Amino acid sequence: MNGIGWFQIGVSDAQAAHRFYGDLFGWTFAEDEAYQMITTPDEQSIKGGLAVGQPAHAVFCVVVEDVPGVCGRAEAAGGKVLVPPTTTDDGLVFANITDPEGNHFGIFQPRS
Repeated sequence: MNGIGWFQIGVSDAQAAHRFYGDLFGWTFAEDEAYQMITTPDEQSIKGGLAVGQPAHAVFCVVVEDVPGVCGRAEAAGGKVLVPPTTTDDGLVFANITDPEGNHFGIFQPRS
């Protein structure tokens, strides 16, 4: 827990992102329910996905045990909750927050 377990890139044009990241880094992409999953050539790399149709962003996501609790502690420490704790249909809980400087990152609690 509390390690980086996911990265996400928001894009409006999936094909342009495929060309850019594929040509630059050798990444490949596969359709999934919510994301286009990214596979990197490095087997030790964390997993990630393209969030097609979302505003431009590139964020890392930290795996936590208690998303609502971390959101509360982040606000108490001067951060801000951008996307409140949200549970997906398959049980994943996530939120997006900023640190006091405004740096955006995600947190998520694995499916039970």
